[in-house]
Amino acid sequence: MKRVIVGLSGGVDSSVAAYLLKEQGYEVIGLFMKNWHDDSVTISDECPWLDDSNDALLVAEKLGIPFQTVDLSEQYKERIVDYMFNEYEKGRTPNPDVLCNREIKFDVFLKIALSLGADYVATGHYCRKDTIIKNGQEVHRLLAGKDPNKDQSYFLCQLSQDQLAKTLFPVGELLKPEVREIAAAQDLVTADKKDSQGLCFIGKVRLPEFLQQKLQPKQGDIIEIPSSEDKYLREIPTFSSKREELEFLSTKYQYDVNEGKVVGKHQGAHYYTKGQRKGLAVGGTPEPLFVIETDVETNTIYTGQGKNHPGLYRKALFITNEELHWVRDDLKLNIDEELEVMARIRYRQPLEKATLYQVDGGMYVVFENGQSAITEGQFVAWYLDEELVGSGVIS
Repeated sequence: MKRVIVGLSGGVDSSVAAYLLKEQGYEVIGLFMKNWHDDSVTISDECPWLDDSNDALLVAEKLGIPFQTVDLSEQYKERIVDYMFNEYEKGRTPNPDVLCNREIKFDVFLKIALSLGADYVATGHYCRKDTIIKNGQEVHRLLAGKDPNKDQSYFLCQLSQDQLAKTLFPVGELLKPEVREIAAAQDLVTADKKDSQGLCFIGKVRLPEFLQQKLQPKQGDIIEIPSSEDKYLREIPTFSSKREELEFLSTKYQYDVNEGKVVGKHQGAHYYTKGQRKGLAVGGTPEPLFVIETDVETNTIYTGQGKNHPGLYRKALFITNEELHWVRDDLKLNIDEELEVMARIRYRQPLEKATLYQVDGGMYVVFENGQSAITEGQFVAWYLDEELVGSGVIS
């Protein structure tokens, strides 16, 4: 019997994952990860870890599997929380869920599981894995989950072949309603439990308050840029090389305080992100204001009216080599190679046609259509059919 350690989170998905593995004849052990928890910044009714660990324990008892809790709060603070503060300070917007999978669940947690004699770890993610043989080598493929509404492959876009080799995703073939039906049929306490929101393992966090622990509030101007601004009407020049064209397409608009009018005040540019609409507290405009750029150097937020404001859109982005990751090493591009893919720049976004161009310093991703709110620090992930083959941090 192969031993599998399931990351029991106290939610329905991981509960059913544990049940399915037991049915398939694995020796299953449930492990709950207690991560950093600071009540002062969580909206505490939303997902206190205590309730979750109790639910995980009840599920383990019901399934008759061993259960224990492991405290990873130190690693979580170091690898996720500190990283987040760092990124926000630089004016970037990190994705803690992607990081949490790469750094905690499939690294720290995986190592603990292997030290306990596990052959695999399993989670309740809606994605699938299969293994093919290529040139005599095993190659693991990370595939989208069968449920198009719940596919979570994007959150796993930073996993490596070594990590995938040791991982099982038991609910990836199921639709969410089927998962709930199985949980109800097995009388699991999590059957009707709401899906947890917010930060991986922390629950809902009031982001400005969370960030204020490290980043001091500092008043600055909110400036509105009209959509008729000259820079949006720029003519596309004739390029002397493909590289020049890629650079042009991926360059973001630069703003100056004199290009618009001051419409309000904010308490810190690093609390805001591109595309954000809520939290600006500026009224009286015919269409709602959206953040089109933040400048942490001058502590200025630039906004534009309406979700179709030209300042929100761009067709291309760049990833430096240091922040480029191939799940499929064997598909890595060489310099000057290109590849047509489907890609997304955020979870739940429909996949869009794009082309990858590898250059010496990194890789350009050029979309067929302009993308709204391409945000530095977030991850772009690309697919061939239903397989996620690589990802990178938008620079």
